[in-house]
Amino acid sequence: MSTMPEAKKILVLGGGFAGIECVRKLEAYFSNNKEVQISLVSEDNFFLFTPMLPQVASGTIETRHIVIPVRTLLKRTKFYEAGVKSIDPHKKIVDLSGTKEKRGISLQYDYLVLALGSQTNFFGMDNLEKLAYSMKTLNDAVVLRNRAIDMLEQADNETDPALKKSLLTFVIVGGGFAGIETAGELMDLLHDARKYYPNIQKTDIRVTVLEAMPAILPGFNEKLAKFALEKLHQRGIEVMVNTKLSNFSGDEVLIEDSRPQTDPVKQYSMNAIQTKTLVWTAGVTPVDIIKKSVFKTNRGGIVVNEFLQSVDFPEVFAVGDCSYLIDPNTKRPLPPTAQNAESEAEIVAKNLYALITNKEKEKFVYTSKGQMAVIGKRSAIASIFGIHLHGFFAWLLWRTIYLSKIPRLDKKIRIFLDWTIDLFFDRDIARLKVMRDKPIEEFTELDEVDDVW
Repeated sequence: MSTMPEAKKILVLGGGFAGIECVRKLEAYFSNNKEVQISLVSEDNFFLFTPMLPQVASGTIETRHIVIPVRTLLKRTKFYEAGVKSIDPHKKIVDLSGTKEKRGISLQYDYLVLALGSQTNFFGMDNLEKLAYSMKTLNDAVVLRNRAIDMLEQADNETDPALKKSLLTFVIVGGGFAGIETAGELMDLLHDARKYYPNIQKTDIRVTVLEAMPAILPGFNEKLAKFALEKLHQRGIEVMVNTKLSNFSGDEVLIEDSRPQTDPVKQYSMNAIQTKTLVWTAGVTPVDIIKKSVFKTNRGGIVVNEFLQSVDFPEVFAVGDCSYLIDPNTKRPLPPTAQNAESEAEIVAKNLYALITNKEKEKFVYTSKGQMAVIGKRSAIASIFGIHLHGFFAWLLWRTIYLSKIPRLDKKIRIFLDWTIDLFFDRDIARLKVMRDKPIEEFTELDEVDDVW
């Protein structure tokens, strides 16, 4: 009597660009194959379109319009909304965290895809984690918008000139895409809202970007980066390159020259900026569950081979921000971008299909399709397939391409309507009272393996 072969279990951890892209490709490959079971685990039940976070922070786009419910993107994948507590590649088991209402469970797998993304990297400066604002999650964007409006409210009735100036000074650390786009959108919000605050002048508002490198937007075309810098200066945004953050007390930012000091006798000069608001966009690092795992890591990311498999466990693949792979062209790790995450996820899905159907695996070769950044009101820079654009046309192109990447039609329409309304009406300056995240509590877990997929 013949028995049915046991179904192969593919488990994908992470509901970001890499995780969602991988699952959707796997569903296409195994659409009619019931012997392959696909599961996805994510802490949130939505996919967040992070490139538009700065526009949520400025109130250009409504909060819910850049989040897409994960279940609406899946056809036959089993979904778990849970945090990952531990990963055991020896036993091929992943433990999921429980809550007060829900048991923690354990899932077995035959193949594992790690797409858990990254977290904000404060480079060991613990006080920044408590005092600084970041731009990584939807909550971050809403909290920053609330902060900007709160500072306008306080400054409008402040009679002390020095305190008023510090309330209206915003310092953004990091001159990459997130930092530059956040600076542009923040300045737009402050200037557009200012008309409702009679005691605040245009010159009272100060937005400053600190970048430790000699230029902003690293990896971008030099001429475009220079154009962006000029535009930012024209709009009143101060950009300080070769400048690094030394400390932030909550009231004062200490900065110093980041260039190596050639004269051993000469001391580093320290300057101060009086501000109540520091926004940190200076880097990301793989999540703690990856850094503390048994996998071989480098700079916190899982070391993978040319097929994106873990060098220790060939049935485990790592993609996106939590993987570590050197670009042969630049000799540096691949950038933590959504474009890269989706490209890697596509190859992983193809290689999983190859492994299960005994076909040839494909090596991952990174090729950038281009880069784009919005630098403020109806202005952007773009480098697409070797063509460099800037200004209004680049801004239109940014909107067109990113709108096309939104997975669902209803969300595309909502975002398009938000943009249209923004052309004709003022921004809403109501401050939503959203609190910052509270520490995560630990709950008792279930020990046995749950085989019901």
